Amino acid sequence: MLNVPKPTLHEDWIDLTARKIVQTLQTSGYETYLVGGCVRDLLAGIHPKDFDIATNALPNEVKKKVPGSYVIGKRFRLVLVKRGESQFEVATFRRNVRPEDLEAEENAVTGDNYFGTCEEDARRRDFTINALFYDPIQHRLIDYVEGQKDIQACTIRMIGDPKERFLEDPIRLLRALRLSHKLMFRLDPELRAAMTETAESLQKSVLPRRREEYLKLLRLKEPGRAWAELFDLGLMAPVLPGLHELYQDAEQSRTFERYLLEIPRVGIDMGSPLELFAGFLYAFLRAKHPENDLDAAQIENSPRWNGFMKDELGMFKVEAAVFLKCLDLLPALFRTEAYLKKGGRRKVGFLRNDSLPLALKLSQIDGFLPPEEFDFWVEQIRANSAEIWASRPQF
Repeated sequence: MLNVPKPTLHEDWIDLTARKIVQTLQTSGYETYLVGGCVRDLLAGIHPKDFDIATNALPNEVKKKVPGSYVIGKRFRLVLVKRGESQFEVATFRRNVRPEDLEAEENAVTGDNYFGTCEEDARRRDFTINALFYDPIQHRLIDYVEGQKDIQACTIRMIGDPKERFLEDPIRLLRALRLSHKLMFRLDPELRAAMTETAESLQKSVLPRRREEYLKLLRLKEPGRAWAELFDLGLMAPVLPGLHELYQDAEQSRTFERYLLEIPRVGIDMGSPLELFAGFLYAFLRAKHPENDLDAAQIENSPRWNGFMKDELGMFKVEAAVFLKCLDLLPALFRTEAYLKKGGRRKVGFLRNDSLPLALKLSQIDGFLPPEEFDFWVEQIRANSAEIWASRPQF
């Protein structure tokens, strides 16, 4: 074990509840640390959003010692600790499966529940920068894989053979790319070469996990750079052929990336998968068809577009339906005179359309709706807010 002297990090950024959980388990005699992304971010000068905890205490032992906790999961059993709106995951140290484990019939372990030591847990993780443990009570950094060195060198490096680890779990391809752009770290040359060699394996990954990575890519400060590198590394073609086609046109890809930068600026809720995918799709369609009106009915009835939304991006039916409703609304936003001729009830009926606020946001990504019309609709919603809310169903 490499027991690093007190490292330079922001102790005041450590969540007090997470620190208390660690202290409670340590006081009960268990080896317990902060682990993973929160330690990485603290060392990289980034304020962590979540704090995960690792311990040698078994899940049921954690549950007994930490109030307000309960065991979740079957394939990967861990403890969830809830404190108000916050929650913390406490996982028991894991190890890789051994040949004798597979041969043993008695006391068979199911799923990823082979418990081990702190070092075994570290060495089974993906990247060195994610395999660091920090003791917030003793102010000690535990580093078995030279993760701190890689953070200082701003490098993403795999634990073990990169090619084998990518084939073991192809989602790591997307994670490596995302982390490099989130942290502004370079990809280790050996890891980068392995990414291009194993790109096709992404097809074997499950769509829900790819969907989550796509959403995380969209939340990056400069998502366009990440999507461009996804294309350059050959990771796009196997799982996103529709987007790969766009990236083969330099002008379309530049336009698409420019529109992606507008997504947070126009007020898209970055925490909402529905709004994020809507912004992404709008940027995609506008980049491909800058001169054409976007026909919602045509897109809805197109197997190609439905395949892109549902089979490539992993969008849910309701997300695709709301996006199409937004497209259907866009032409009506130009018809302010027709709107003004409506009676009061019909006006409110139009304004209370659930998709209207999102449609207005989308219209600003490429400046589709001029500022005067945009301001008109914002004022109409503001002036009629009481009637809009009064007409909504009450629960």
